Amino acid sequence: MKAWMLNNFGIEHLQMQEVPVPTPGPHQILVQVKAVSLNYRDKAIVEKKYLPHLMPASFVVVSDAVGEVMEMGSGVTRFKKGDRVIGCLYQNWIDGKVQPHDVSLHALGGPLNGALAGYVLLEEAGAVLAPASLTDEEAATLPIAALTAWFALFDHGNLQPGQTVVVQGTGGVSLFAIQFAKAAGATVIALSGSDEKLQTSVKLGADYGINYRLKPNWQHEVLAITNGRGADQILDVAGGTSVNKSIEAAAPGGQVAVIGFIEDVKAEINLLPAMIFNAVKVQGILVGNRQAFTRMNAFIEKHTIKPVIDTVYAFEDAKKAYQHLDRGALGKIVIKGPVL
Repeated sequence: MKAWMLNNFGIEHLQMQEVPVPTPGPHQILVQVKAVSLNYRDKAIVEKKYLPHLMPASFVVVSDAVGEVMEMGSGVTRFKKGDRVIGCLYQNWIDGKVQPHDVSLHALGGPLNGALAGYVLLEEAGAVLAPASLTDEEAATLPIAALTAWFALFDHGNLQPGQTVVVQGTGGVSLFAIQFAKAAGATVIALSGSDEKLQTSVKLGADYGINYRLKPNWQHEVLAITNGRGADQILDVAGGTSVNKSIEAAAPGGQVAVIGFIEDVKAEINLLPAMIFNAVKVQGILVGNRQAFTRMNAFIEKHTIKPVIDTVYAFEDAKKAYQHLDRGALGKIVIKGPVL
């Protein structure tokens, strides 16, 4: 089969090669890949910024994929041949807020072989049925971006109708968060450095938009919108100095979900007055578990939520897709599976 392999760190070492089709072992399924989507994690792995010590010398890249079950190993009971399935990033995290201690060793797209190939091997326990309401390209966007937003808002944040949510940026996680929060009855405040992108956020359901380039102290704007109370949940995808602004913008007892590290992997947090006196919870989010994935898919179908896709690339144009991700995208970047 054709597969995009990372043979050393750096985009120049990402190469399309011919490799053997894997054989499913006990409780494994072989899935023909229909589409994959890119995440910042994929870019960071190639650039040696994401757990490089765990990565093997050569492996198939990209974690997020949808496809059709073609073969099954012994003992498989959750799926049958022909089922359309999505792989979970963490193949061994089934339930619970706290992930297994070795979760990073069981991640698709590094260190496990990923899905930018003709076929991908999944654990039976590490896959879910794809929502029938979504196309292959749409379903491929769910495993990291959508589930991260869902897990932050609902599993950790216990989002309730009438609460206020702040969402940073217009990447995949952020646009899913806007749609999920709005469907759950929350008031949504969207942040972006582009007025044009803020218009997209409003179309998806955001009630307010703040251009953080024009108003760099956006936390003050959030407080003004909420009559000084602050937001119940803030999804911080930037990291770095952004975290303190998120804490300042949070309501008493609110949650700052730290999701990304685009600005910086380190943050110097001011403990007083906002964090301690307002009892703000700073919660790290590491995507989510399989059971949450299943609940999210049901919610997506119930509320007819549609992922926002920026561009769909052909399999052979995978490097162009990575370069697009590096420039930034409005929503998700998708790559079709190879023609077999």
